Amino acid sequence: MSGRGQSLSIIAVGFVTWMIFWMRRNARTLSKDLRGRLGDAIRIGPVAVVVMSALAVGREGLETAVFFFAAAQAAGETTRPLIGFLLGIATSIALAYLLYRGAVKINLGKFFTVTGFFLIFVAAGILAYGIHDLQEAGILPGLTTLAFDVSAAIPPDSWYGTLLKGVLNFSPRTTVLEAVVWVGYVAVVLTLFLRPQRRTVATAPAATPTTSGTV
Repeated sequence: MSGRGQSLSIIAVGFVTWMIFWMRRNARTLSKDLRGRLGDAIRIGPVAVVVMSALAVGREGLETAVFFFAAAQAAGETTRPLIGFLLGIATSIALAYLLYRGAVKINLGKFFTVTGFFLIFVAAGILAYGIHDLQEAGILPGLTTLAFDVSAAIPPDSWYGTLLKGVLNFSPRTTVLEAVVWVGYVAVVLTLFLRPQRRTVATAPAATPTTSGTV
């Protein structure tokens, strides 16, 4: 992989990590906030609606593009990431339509918790893959120092080996540095992700004492 591809793998992990915690923090109020912004945009005019929609999805679209590029680079010449990407877009469109029609309802808090949990392991795999590329480029040491080699049990060209590679970037031949980075990332990020959130309790204003009309 080129230096640009190695950098994008690390950048993609940073984007995904930021997005995981953003979703966790805003899951409870996201729907209400979007409805409020949409209502304000509708009162302003159609151009404001288009701008608000572009701003709402533009950042996530950029993150998705970087994340997909990193996954495609990791998969090599296979077209499976593209197929999965297109299937994901089709599923998102279908889900959005069903939500719009009121056919399904989603608890965003639980939805973002489940997807965030899964994305932590996906991001850890991409980070480990980026480390492996840096080792192959000679920037980091330890390319021949393996933590484990399960290529006999999980052949890279098997369907389940390809599935693990495509989804979690699992490598049957994992170096010690890759394993340390993977475990360290999951341990830190997962601990912070599962930590209970602090809820701010709004304090009611103190009642103003009333004076009697009689002396």
